[in-house]
Amino acid sequence: MMKKSYKIDVDCAACAQKMEDAAKATEGVKDATVNFMMLKMKVEFDEGVDPMTVMEKVEKNCKAVEEDCSIFYR
Repeated sequence: MMKKSYKIDVDCAACAQKMEDAAKATEGVKDATVNFMMLKMKVEFDEGVDPMTVMEKVEKNCKAVEEDCSIFYR
């Protein structure tokens, strides 16, 4: 199992919760948590997936619910 932590940019706690929910719903993500105070997203990936490919989908899903957010994964 692979876990990674990413810096994020999000404006409010409610938006951070939307990002967390969107990340959890992304294919290839086993679990995700967003810490608004620390501006961090921790992602646990499914076995055998490419984290970079999954994070592209996570970012797309997060921007669909909160267009002003950023995830620094590159």
